[in-house]
Amino acid sequence: MSTLQEFLNANPVDNLTDEVAISPRFGSLKFKIKAMTNREFDDIRKRATRISKGRKVEFDAQAFNTTVIINHTLQPDFKDAESIKKLGCTTSEEYLNRVLLSGEIASLAAEIQKLSGFDVEMEDLVEEAKN
Repeated sequence: MSTLQEFLNANPVDNLTDEVAISPRFGSLKFKIKAMTNREFDDIRKRATRISKGRKVEFDAQAFNTTVIINHTLQPDFKDAESIKKLGCTTSEEYLNRVLLSGEIASLAAEIQKLSGFDVEMEDLVEEAKN
């Protein structure tokens, strides 16, 4: 058995997590995130991609980032019904946008993508979605 094979067998990627700091606003508090599987990434990317009547492909980066964060952040839990209700929100998406700044959303989504093996910029993902 090759050394690479042994490494892969000893290091499966399911349930891969990390704790990340995304903004000085949170001091020493960190977000606990988990990696996306290939299937999860593909599903989220497809849901965020629209083809208009003119066959023009449009990628909704905001919808992509929001879905990635809600589904791949373990702590805090953006799906927590009590927290959503406490801030007068009705959805996880509304709650997320109420508690994080736009730059923090972009940073957190980028950290989840990095943990998932994507060390690329959002513009590269947009181009990939178009193809």
